[in-house]
Amino acid sequence: MAEESRESLLKETKVYYENCPGCKLDKYNETHPGLPIRGLIYVWIIVLTSALPISSLFPFLYFMVKDFHIAKREEDISFYSGFIGAAFMLGRACTSVFWGLVADRYGRKPVIILGTIAVVTFNTLFGLSVNYWMAIITRFLLGCLNGVLGPIKAYAVEVFRTEYQALGVSTVSTAIGIGLIVGPAIGGYFAQPADKFPEIFSKNSLFGRFPYFLPCLCISLMAFGVTIASIWLPETLHKHNDSVEALETTAKKTDQKTEVEKTPKKNLLRNWPLMSSILTYCVFSLHSMAYTEIFSLWATSPRKLWGLSYTSEDVGQILTISGCSLFVFQSFLYPYIEKMIGATVAARISGVLTIPLLTAYPYIAMLSGFTLYFLLNVASIIKNVLSTAIITGLLLIQSRAVEQNQRGAANGIAMTLMSLFKAVGPAAGGAILSWSQTRLDASFLPGTHMVFFLLNVVDAIGVLMTFKPFLPTP
Repeated sequence: MAEESRESLLKETKVYYENCPGCKLDKYNETHPGLPIRGLIYVWIIVLTSALPISSLFPFLYFMVKDFHIAKREEDISFYSGFIGAAFMLGRACTSVFWGLVADRYGRKPVIILGTIAVVTFNTLFGLSVNYWMAIITRFLLGCLNGVLGPIKAYAVEVFRTEYQALGVSTVSTAIGIGLIVGPAIGGYFAQPADKFPEIFSKNSLFGRFPYFLPCLCISLMAFGVTIASIWLPETLHKHNDSVEALETTAKKTDQKTEVEKTPKKNLLRNWPLMSSILTYCVFSLHSMAYTEIFSLWATSPRKLWGLSYTSEDVGQILTISGCSLFVFQSFLYPYIEKMIGATVAARISGVLTIPLLTAYPYIAMLSGFTLYFLLNVASIIKNVLSTAIITGLLLIQSRAVEQNQRGAANGIAMTLMSLFKAVGPAAGGAILSWSQTRLDASFLPGTHMVFFLLNVVDAIGVLMTFKPFLPTP
């Protein structure tokens, strides 16, 4: 009865301001109870567009750095590649809190539009890079100015009715996971088009002189379309003018609202279920980002360095198959798994299963032909499904660890820390792979055995962090 009276009191005291975009959206949602298909599509394409550039460069990064002639030895190419991969995340870590504050003050929509414009501009410039430092600077600026992924998590909660907010959060995590797979697939298929499609692109054409421009242009064109579509995006931020009339209207119900609103906000840094889930999320994010770069660099490295001598197109095909499988898993299987065993247990089991899988990678590399291609596809599918199950589970734990009115700030903290960890992933992964290729005759964990062993160490740390007392149940 007390809860019912509380809800009825909230409904009675609800005031809609005429010129407030957030109030207009709330009023619209109140009168339209159906499934918000248009809102889900908006969130999906915005998140996907922002996630595509994050890892789209990895299949061709080895060849790009090689063309820059900055590495004196072939073994050093992976080392230099790591810093280009880390530049984006470093830039995003520097500005995530700033974009969160801007979104809270001026609205989610301006930050979303500015972020997609940044993708159009700096992702295009990255494809036109003529040297190593231009590539690093454009990736860093892309990370700095693309502040979409933090505010869009809050937006996905605010834009829907209460019963569809969980679906909105799931849409964000699924789109990020798909973007991190489809992005490299685009990069792998469309890089070096003059070599792959000589009947369409000549060596003297724009795409022949800039062999890595076409995949960047494809993503930038998609981002341009999303930028135009975002003009009609509804704003969710409430903007109330403190006019005399508004004050008089709300003053009449102040006494009623006091009882409802007097509960103070919790300090997020002291919310241990939230902070522990964020830290666990950061460790697994570091592992996932390091794996994503290492897999592509390892696959495109020559056989003499214990790589696979694959082309960027080969890597793109593998990641495309993984992406399709990931979409099926996230859409149809994961919700049932999470319902049966819970988000924490699902993340823990996925982390444990990752360890023997990664241990098998160097042995898979000893194969050749169709057997190698088939087993590598199977391993890649399983690895990406497990990784996404971990990340989705931890995102759900984070969203359940805080009240709805603190999710925006919680997302800002998570995005900043996660970006720092993800910045370390590519740099460390590239350096370790480069180092491992200089110790092929070592007696202890020679060559790439060392790389996948260290990935397993990070994964094992993440698994341990999913147990109590470190990660309590929210």
